[in-house]
Order: sequence, then C-alpha cells, then structure tokens
Amino acid sequence: MAITYRKIEERDNAVLAELIRTVLREFKVDKPGTVYTDPTTDHLSDVFTVEQSDYWIAEEDGILIGGCGIYPTSGLPDGCVELVKLYTSAEARGKGVGKMLMQKSIESAQHFGYNEIYLESFPELTTAISMYEKIGFKKLSAPLGNSGHFACNVWMLLVL
Repeated sequence: MAITYRKIEERDNAVLAELIRTVLREFKVDKPGTVYTDPTTDHLSDVFTVEQSDYWIAEEDGILIGGCGIYPTSGLPDGCVELVKLYTSAEARGKGVGKMLMQKSIESAQHFGYNEIYLESFPELTTAISMYEKIGFKKLSAPLGNSGHFACNVWMLLVL
C-alpha cells in the first residue's frame, strides 16, 4: 500500500509520542532539554492548534511511520517559523518519507507567508542534517527563539 500524508489528529498523540521517544533513544539523544522530556510531546495534536502551525503525519497501511511540522516558536524573528519534530520510524527511512514530510511542512510555511524556517537538531542525526543541507538549510552559530530545547546544539536556517 502507498504511503499517505495527512494532518495530525488526536488519535495520533500516543503513537507519535512513542515514535519520537524511540528515535531519540535509538540515536542516544534521549535527554533533558529535548522533546524527549517535554510534556507537550504527549499531546501534539493540541500543540498544533496554534494559528499558523501545521503538523503532517505519514502512514503506511494505517500505521503511523513519521511526522513533521512547523510552529511559530516564541522569540523567532518576524517571518520565521520553526521546523519541528521531524521523526520517522526505522522502517520508514530510505523511502523518502522524511523528505516528503519536510516538503509538506515547507509548503505549509509558504502558505502561511513565512520567509524563513529555523530548526534545531543534534550532530548525531547526520542523515537528517545532510537532508536539511540538501534542501538549502545553512548552519548557524547560535540558536534563535525560545524553544526550551536547550540540549540541541545544531541550529540551521532556510531562507525561502
């Protein structure tokens, strides 16, 4: 069956939270100051009811295999939104799911009129960082905004 993409729903919360935490454990970045300990991770459908935010889900055969979104994080410059919570299951990797989720999130950002997209990550997530760079994200020397995820130490920006 084909992979389908849709917006987040309340029914996704528990499965998505477990997927995110599983990926963070897999890459050994399951630590304080990340979404791993962020209580909102368990209620992401509520988080993405904020205006000018979107979160995309990827499903294969009815099973949630990934997600990614944009969020107007406080403290970001005008016209800038954060690309957030891009995670795919181990089984989904290499199928273009992450790239498609990111593309849908970029399209959402453009739809809302943003002209820059910021993200935070970890050096351990080399494949994701490489994908960000191929799309056109450039590394920054310091974080932007107030995400609360103080453990992240890779910061990138894409000018649309």
